[in-house]
Amino acid sequence: MVRLHTLSSPVSVQSPNLCAAHSLSSQHSTRSRNLSFNVSRVAPNPSLTRKRLSVKCRQSEYFEQQNLSAKGAPTNNSSFSSETPSGGPLPPKYFVSHSIYKGKAALTVDPKAPEFTALDSGAFKLSREGFVLLQFAPAAGVRQYDWSRKQVFSLSVTEIGNLISLGPRESCEFFHDPFKGKSDEGKVRKVLKVEPLPDGSGHFFNLSVQNKLINLDENIYIPITRAEYAVLVAAFNFILPYLMGWHSFANSIKPNDTNNANNAGRVYRGDYEWNR
Repeated sequence: MVRLHTLSSPVSVQSPNLCAAHSLSSQHSTRSRNLSFNVSRVAPNPSLTRKRLSVKCRQSEYFEQQNLSAKGAPTNNSSFSSETPSGGPLPPKYFVSHSIYKGKAALTVDPKAPEFTALDSGAFKLSREGFVLLQFAPAAGVRQYDWSRKQVFSLSVTEIGNLISLGPRESCEFFHDPFKGKSDEGKVRKVLKVEPLPDGSGHFFNLSVQNKLINLDENIYIPITRAEYAVLVAAFNFILPYLMGWHSFANSIKPNDTNNANNAGRVYRGDYEWNR
């Protein structure tokens, strides 16, 4: 039986493994909280079966931070502490982007991480795939861009796949309605066209935005050279599995681990493709 209280409230832990009664008090200055521990020995009960329980979190750092803030006082369990199991601090967040500047406009490419939902079992389930955010800003002068007039377009993983597989003489077009299925459906239209340059040296990225809510009709285009497009394709190829959240699943796999999320509680019934 474990009882835990904060703000100088005693915590009593009874364990059959302790050989002598003793008490331990500790004072922690973090967040101005004091914790005291009283540990006493009780005789082992042969009718009770010892079970080993563990809590592991290998998914989004967001949920790790949520667990930390929810628990308040630090504990000795590395799954809820501000340190990794190896004793180091949690990995910091990094924000990256790639920008292309031309005479008429600038284009910035930002990857956005997927989102996970915590399950009652302690596992995490992908709730939303990541995406790549394209930000177009028109030029306001020589090497100056008006980012207050920027227009954005979010590329899904499928749309990223279209750009990756696009040939040098091929084109594609994406249409977005941010209010699709809502009362303002059709009032905002975004169309992104990617077309080859006439001389085959690259592609045009042309974003057209019509917003009837604010009476806006904006058209921003920027030429992308073959080399610049190759950099985008390489970055898309690299980040795509991460946007799908597959890296989190891969990192959770351990040799001889039969308790991973995709195998737990399943009985083999032949080829899953024929059992759908």
